[in-house]
Amino acid sequence: MANRPKGYGMTAELANKTAAKFDTELANEAFEWIAAVLQTGSPEFASSFGTVVTQKDFQEPLRDGVVLCHLINVISPGSVKKINSSKMAFKQMENIGNFLTGCENLGINKVDLFQTVDLYESGNIPQVVNGIFALGRKAQKTGYNGPRLGPEEATQNKREFTEEQLRAGEGVIGLQAGSNKGASQAGQNFGKTRQIVD
Repeated sequence: MANRPKGYGMTAELANKTAAKFDTELANEAFEWIAAVLQTGSPEFASSFGTVVTQKDFQEPLRDGVVLCHLINVISPGSVKKINSSKMAFKQMENIGNFLTGCENLGINKVDLFQTVDLYESGNIPQVVNGIFALGRKAQKTGYNGPRLGPEEATQNKREFTEEQLRAGEGVIGLQAGSNKGASQAGQNFGKTRQIVD
């Protein structure tokens, strides 16, 4: 299953488009952050990262899900109860699934995360990098005081308007609605006119 052919035609085009989104700079930044976080809680896993040049370099250390499970447990202790060390594919995919569940429990939006096959089968490695960055942003909000990754997550800025302010806006035509300033299309003919001949 992991060695399936990449395909031809549209499948190959989509794979190439996804591969073009991969940014080695972001991937290396994510690896540095993962190593720094693991250094504080699970130092035995912190040394397993090299420099990322290809998507395969990013996928290999994370593919079994063990590092990811330890990562989420350092940020939020007890998120993953059992980490599988088995080499069986379904156990490794279960680790990735447990990591993703832990991320959702932290409050990370499902849209910001990746799917298990994106990492395990190298389906969409750029989305995996985005998922790591989403975890880095959320970790800052949840009270984790360790290393930081990326910008801080935005907070909600809810606005309250009085009834009077809402009514004042009813008579204003929005700029997007446009205005023709009284012009009409009367007298304009484009192209050949329709002729009906008996």
